[in-house]
Amino acid sequence: MNGSLNTEDLASLRSSVRGEVITPAEDEYEAARRLFYGNVEKRPTGIVRVTDADDVAATISFATNRDIDFTVRSGGHSVAGHGGVDDGLVIDVRELNRIDLDPSARTVWAGSGLTAAELTAATGDHGLAVGFGDTGSVGIGGITLGGGVGFLARKHGLTIDSLLAAEIVTPSGEVIVADANNHPDLFWAIRGGGGNFGVATRFKYALHPVDKIVGGMIVLPATRDTVAGFIAESEAAPEELSTIANVMTGPAMPLISEDLVGETVIMGLFAWCGDLTEGHRMVDLFRNLAEPLADMVAEISYPEIYAPEDEDYQPTAFGLNGFSDDLTDDHVTTILEAVAASDAPMRVVQIRALQGAVARVPADATAYAHRDRKLMINTASFYESETDRPRRAAWVRELHSTLTSDDAAYVGFLDDEGEDRIRAAYPGTTWSRLREIKGKYDPDNLFHHNQNIPPDR
Repeated sequence: MNGSLNTEDLASLRSSVRGEVITPAEDEYEAARRLFYGNVEKRPTGIVRVTDADDVAATISFATNRDIDFTVRSGGHSVAGHGGVDDGLVIDVRELNRIDLDPSARTVWAGSGLTAAELTAATGDHGLAVGFGDTGSVGIGGITLGGGVGFLARKHGLTIDSLLAAEIVTPSGEVIVADANNHPDLFWAIRGGGGNFGVATRFKYALHPVDKIVGGMIVLPATRDTVAGFIAESEAAPEELSTIANVMTGPAMPLISEDLVGETVIMGLFAWCGDLTEGHRMVDLFRNLAEPLADMVAEISYPEIYAPEDEDYQPTAFGLNGFSDDLTDDHVTTILEAVAASDAPMRVVQIRALQGAVARVPADATAYAHRDRKLMINTASFYESETDRPRRAAWVRELHSTLTSDDAAYVGFLDDEGEDRIRAAYPGTTWSRLREIKGKYDPDNLFHHNQNIPPDR
């Protein structure tokens, strides 16, 4: 594809959209092209900050007519760096941040450029919420299209389980609304199938009553008993409780003593959305596993679950995602030994208990088909230079293969790992059905900067 923009092309693009077009000549280019992960460097020819669906359609038309490659960016948190492209155009949807909230109907139309924290704060003013992930700066576009595993998953399901409709700009430039009655095949596909089928510009969500919660972080010493106990309590808990166990080296952060930095700990994250007294009782079960090293769990409003983030933070890490239905004592011992033996600046095994509302949705109801899986496992190692990356990646691969029961994966946490791993995110007939729908809506695979599903044509 041709990635260049001459003066005439640039003038034509700017005249066809209402949003700003940023090129390498502009001062704001470096900040505009920046993605979340520090190991991802993309230098697009231009960045189009679209203001509405018409801008999106015009940019797609401009790019395809000139054979210019393009990608879509929301929050920029794609592990594989799909929010950027070399020598092409970035359709940046972050200006699509309008919120149309109907508290009485418990629904909201939300622009795809919003972050999880922004939308959660707006709905939280009314004691309502839709579940996203555990990081507030993630764009709702990417996490919604990928599935959405987060703090409300066990009680209210994945993000896609609250999705009622989406406004999509198709590869042909048509603006459509996909829901259960209109374009139901596309509506099925975008609930877990990622950005393969067009640009989502707005989402309509069902909102759930979530006001005060018992939530926050507890740091525990990491031993075989505490890790095994944390997992057991998480799986046995009522679905009102969602947890994340990060078995990791203690980070340098407030409220954690200096002597714990670099030591193996459990950084446990909690969100209980139910009776508050019962929530405190449930969290006490985890406190009783060992004397907490730090305890920041309290009654908070749900939006407070998203802690402030350092905007300059750009981690460099290698990670792999998978599932397990049974982490044994031997697995726990392996985790502890591996984390302790590594000399990486930070290394972590993250364990999320699933089930609950996630498992009540039939596997074929959406493109996220891992409904029956019990535990999600993310293994990661941070590194400081590219020369050190292969060694850190080898550590992750070995530990990942030991902990996960098969090659299954959640598409939202995949790196650039090849077609076999993408297929592993879509088990059974999900893959063939997605390929068929891709062939219908994007037969030329114009949308390929993603965890790509090739069209069946």
